[in-house]
Amino acid sequence: MKRRTMLTVTGATTLLLSTGCGLSGSSASPASVTITPANGAADSRPDQPIVVKAAKGRLGDVTVRSDGGQVAGTFDKGHAQWTSSGMLKPATKYTVTATAKNSGGKTTTANSAFQTLTPKRTFGIADITPMPGETVGVGMPLIVKFSDPVYNKENVERALRVTSSKPAEGAWRWYGNQEAVYRTKDYWQPHQTVTFTANLTGVRGAKDTYGTKDYSRTITIGDSHVSTVDVKEHQMTVTVNGRTAKTAPISAGKGGEQKYTTTNGVHAVMGKQSPVTMTSGWMGVTNTSDPNYYSLTVYQAVQISSSGEYVHSAPWSVGSQGKENVSHGCVNAPPSFAKWFYDLSNRGDIVKVTGTDRELEPDNGYGYWQLSWSDWQKGSALH
Repeated sequence: MKRRTMLTVTGATTLLLSTGCGLSGSSASPASVTITPANGAADSRPDQPIVVKAAKGRLGDVTVRSDGGQVAGTFDKGHAQWTSSGMLKPATKYTVTATAKNSGGKTTTANSAFQTLTPKRTFGIADITPMPGETVGVGMPLIVKFSDPVYNKENVERALRVTSSKPAEGAWRWYGNQEAVYRTKDYWQPHQTVTFTANLTGVRGAKDTYGTKDYSRTITIGDSHVSTVDVKEHQMTVTVNGRTAKTAPISAGKGGEQKYTTTNGVHAVMGKQSPVTMTSGWMGVTNTSDPNYYSLTVYQAVQISSSGEYVHSAPWSVGSQGKENVSHGCVNAPPSFAKWFYDLSNRGDIVKVTGTDRELEPDNGYGYWQLSWSDWQKGSALH
C-alpha cells in the first residue's frame, strides 16, 4: 500500500512525493528541490540567474518557460544544480518545473512561478558605426554609443560580442560612460564578414537601469587599402591587398606652427565628401579681412582626422606637390590621383603619415591605432 505525503520545500515550492510502504521506501530519504527565485516573487532581478538545487538526490528535467519561449541552462557535473544561461527579460513571468530522484529512484517534482521586476529606467544603443551592410577597410573600428550613461561597464561589456569569418583578437575600450570602441590587435583580414551583437536584454547598466532590447550589425571588410604619406619626401603611396597600386606627389602641412603641421601616425579614413567647404574657422579665424582667413571649395576630399585633415584634390598647389609642403595641414594631391583615391576609399582604410613632429592623438578621429595593443586593452572593463 502506498501513502501520499505533502511537503513544503525552500523556494516556496510544493512537492507531491510518492513513497511505498516496506523496506525500499524507508531506506532512502526523499529528494528535495530548491528553486530561486521563490514561487510568487514579483520583483526578481533579470540579471540574476534562476538556480535549481537538489538535496539527497539528482536533478532530472528542468524546464523554464516564459511568453518568449524556453530558457536554456546548464547542470553541474553531479546534476545537483542547474543554472540558467544569460539574462532574463524584465517585467516578464516565468514558470519553472524541476524533477529530482533519490537513490531509490523515487521522483520529486517542484514548481515555481515568479515575475522579474519592471525597471525604473532603461538603456539601449543610440548609434552603431559602421552602417548596416557597409563595406569598410581593414582598420575600421566598431563604435557603440549608448543612450544613457553606463556605470556597470563590466556587465555591459560581457554582453557585447564581435565575431568574424576570419578570426581575430580584439578588445573593447571605453571612452567616457556612453561610448565603447572595438579594435582588433592587428588589422582585419580583407574579404570577410564581421557581426556585432549586443544582448542587452536584462543587463543592469546602472542603478535601477536595465536593457530591454538586443542589437546586431553585420558589415563587410573589403580590400586592404593601406597608404603611406611621406611628408619629407612629398610622396604618397597606396597599396591594395599588399601590392603597390599608385604613387603620387603630394604637399602636406607647411609647419612652422603645430596647427599647420600634418599629424604623424596611423590614421583611418573617417569618410569622404565632394565638394566640401574648408574655412579658417577651425583655428578661430572668421574675419574675412584677416590675412590668415580662407574659404575654399575642395573636391574629392577623404577625411583622415576629426581635426580637419583630408587627402583632397588641390589643383592650385600642383607646382608644389612633390617639392614642398604648403598646406594648412591637409594632404594636397593632384586632381587625377585625388579622384582615383576618392573612388577607391572606404571608411576604415589606413593612411599612415610619416615625417612630422606632431603625433596624431588616439582620440582624434579614428586614431585608435596610435595606441599599442597593451595600452588599448587597459581601456577595457574586463582587462
